[in-house]
Amino acid sequence: MKRRAMRTRTRLKKLAGGTPRLSVFRSNKYIYAQVIDDTKGATLVQASSLEKGAGIKVAGNAEAAKKVGKLVAERAKKAGIKVVVFDRGGYIYHGRVKALAEAARDSGLKF
Repeated sequence: MKRRAMRTRTRLKKLAGGTPRLSVFRSNKYIYAQVIDDTKGATLVQASSLEKGAGIKVAGNAEAAKKVGKLVAERAKKAGIKVVVFDRGGYIYHGRVKALAEAARDSGLKF
């Protein structure tokens, strides 16, 4: 899993050329998303299904992933970030990862 994630991340860094990266981590219970500036090595904005104010009842389903995607997109827009590169972290683009990505796109992030 780590090797697959690193292969994807390396390819994205070459392709992006300074564009922030929307990284997704999915555990069995929760889902996390963060926008990272790889040139500085810093997280710009983040959101997760653990947050109290997000209005998430069950944290490990596609509905929670949609709310996290919407939340991270709104925070990125407030920070002045409009374009990102999507890093699925080695997970297949299906289910919760896909739901998060589509919600972020619908909320205004471009990738």
